[in-house]
Amino acid sequence: QGQLVESGGGSVQAGDSLRLSCVASGRAFSIYAMGWFRQAPGKEREVVATITWNGGTTYYAESVKGRFTISGDNAKTSAYLQMNSLKPEDTAIYYCAARKFGEGYDYWGQGTQVTVSS
Repeated sequence: QGQLVESGGGSVQAGDSLRLSCVASGRAFSIYAMGWFRQAPGKEREVVATITWNGGTTYYAESVKGRFTISGDNAKTSAYLQMNSLKPEDTAIYYCAARKFGEGYDYWGQGTQVTVSS
């Protein structure tokens, strides 16, 4: 099985931007969709954005719509999350995930911390 590795997190000020990267390493595996999730302290994990390789369909949580953009590469084993106009409420650990067709998100990265200060 492959594994996912996130990078790009950091500490920024409100209004700043960050770009998160998620890459699949190790053996290649078939991915139908990839997504970014986040979990803030004391809160449940929530979906931020997803992208489906079949057609490139994207989904965004209402809270990030218009500010975040998810994209992938031609290998369909990487996902990026461009985060603009960051807000303190965006502070969370961001996790990359991937799934095969007809399955849940079975592959997860270890997370990258995003901290937004005002």
